[in-house]
This record gives sequence, structure tokens and C-alpha cells, in this order.
Amino acid sequence: MQAAVLSEPGKLKLEERARPEPGPGEVLVAVGEVGICGSDVHYYEHGRIGDYVVEEPLVLGHESAGEVVAAGADVSGVEPGDRVALEPGVPCRRCAHCKRGEYHLCPDVTFMATPPDDGAFAEYVAWPADFAYPLPDAVSLREGALCEPLSVGIHACRRGGVGSGDAVLITGCGPIGLTVMEAARAAGATDVVVSDVVGSKLDLAADRGADRTVNVAEESLDDAVADVTGGAGVDVVVEASGAPAAVGSAFDAVRRGGTVVLVGLADEAEIPIDVLDVIDSELDVHGSFRYANTYDVAVDLLAAGRVDVAGIVDFEMGLAAVDDAFRRAMDPETVKGMITI
Repeated sequence: MQAAVLSEPGKLKLEERARPEPGPGEVLVAVGEVGICGSDVHYYEHGRIGDYVVEEPLVLGHESAGEVVAAGADVSGVEPGDRVALEPGVPCRRCAHCKRGEYHLCPDVTFMATPPDDGAFAEYVAWPADFAYPLPDAVSLREGALCEPLSVGIHACRRGGVGSGDAVLITGCGPIGLTVMEAARAAGATDVVVSDVVGSKLDLAADRGADRTVNVAEESLDDAVADVTGGAGVDVVVEASGAPAAVGSAFDAVRRGGTVVLVGLADEAEIPIDVLDVIDSELDVHGSFRYANTYDVAVDLLAAGRVDVAGIVDFEMGLAAVDDAFRRAMDPETVKGMITI
């Protein structure tokens, strides 16, 4: 089979590799669609993300869906011919985090396209069957692949306790910000404000139903939030950009007693926060890391037509053009690229 392999920063090339065989409890999936994530691009550009360093050739890609073509022993609930979305993180299933249901915090999780584990920019992937989610006819393979960023949005909204009638600010309208917006709407939010510095992304957010978009390079976010909320501040802020200025603005925009969720990855690990304001306003501050127990919900929301993820895609390319696709994905105005295999 063919796989797109990162051999060094800025260089993806196709390699011929042996087709994997599904082991006990695994299925073999013919990959159909894979999204290009910001983390993939970061590995492509820099060869590392924090402590995760690409030291050996690595297959990128963790937003994937395809068709089951074979099953190993002891597989139930999934069979050849099923179209499935693959949840890319597989935990140990034994530690305290796993037993509490917060398996995304498992210290021994295997995660696609995170060194040293290969991802899904390949024609076939063998994967645990219990992390392969059958897709109903109403859900396309593309939507199945994008269950991954949608899961990030669902988990962030759960962390923030987004509910009916809430006013929500989302800072950053890349793929995660846009899927947070979808998840917030599905959870019942009624006033959704989105901020960014790229006009085309804000236009997309407006087209997709944002009540107010704010280009923070040109206008005051504080004024916009005050206008929408009558000066009270939003109930929940989801910071999805990682920009230090956006992290600071999150605490200015939230109401007293409100909630701030940090999901965007900043370049710097330490960003000043006014702790006295957090205490005085009794703010709830949450980190949001990946997701857990979200894929079934994501598939159900897509099947019911309550969210749209395919609409964030800017372009698609074949596996042979993966290097060109990554260069296009680096454009600041690009929201989401897909590789069709």
C-alpha cells in the first residue's frame, strides 16, 4: 500500500509499505478521507510539537474515516462493508483515568500521528474495533473524518457547561472555533460571538450562523460583547486561537460567575492571567484536551442534520498531492483541507 511519510520537516513523500493485518479486536480499514489538522501542519513545518519530536519517519493524519475490509478475531459490532469514523486516541483501558471514563487523559494513550505512532495518510489502517464508529447512510465519509474536530468542539462546550440560552464568545474561527460554534448551537446557545483577525474566516463564520463577528485587528471586542449582552458579558468564552491577546480578552469578555475554556494551543506555555479578577468574579477556568465519549454524539448530530462540518472544507486533493496540500494548508486564510484516498 501507499502511505505519505514525513521524513524531515517540509518533506512528505509517498512510500510503499506492507498492508497491515488486523489483530485480535481490530479491523482493517480502507481509508477514504483524512483531514489536515493544524497539528499535522506543525509537525510538517517544525518536526515537533513541544516534547513530541519526530525522530523517525512518521505517517501524519488523525482525522479519518473509511470502509472496513477485514476483521480480526473477537470483533463484534463492526463488520466488513461498514463505513466507519476512526477515533484516533486509544487508551490503556486499565488506569484510573480510563476507569473514570476520562480516557483521553490516559498517560499511555496511543494517538494517531503523534510520535512514534503512525497516522492515517495511508491506503489502509488497522485499528481497534471499539474505536471505529459505524456511519449511517446520511453521514458521508468526509463528515465521518471531521467527527474528530467536531469532537473537540463538543468536549470544549461540555467543559464550559454551554446550555440553552447561553451567550458564548469563541475567539478564533479556524476549524476548532467553527466546530465549537456548531457544538454550542447544538447545546442551545442563542447568542454566539466569534472573533478573529482574518476577514475571510470571519465571513465564513457569519455565513455559518454567528450572531456577531469581530475583527479584533479593526474593532473593540469588549464593545461588541457589551453590545450583544447589554454590558453583562458572555456566559462562556471558548478560547480557540492560542493567541496570548485572545487569552487575555477571554477574561475581559466573560460575565461575573461565568466560565472560560482554554482549548487553543499557545506558542508560549505561560501567559499572564489576572488571578484577582478570577477570584473576585468567581470565574470557572477549564482546560480542554482532545475529547472523550464524543464520537457517538458527533455521529448522531451529523445524522440528524443538527451540525455542519463539511462546510468548513476549502479544498481536497489526492494522496499523491499530499505535499502540495500541506503547503496550501499553511495559508492563513485556509480553514480545512482534505486528502481523499
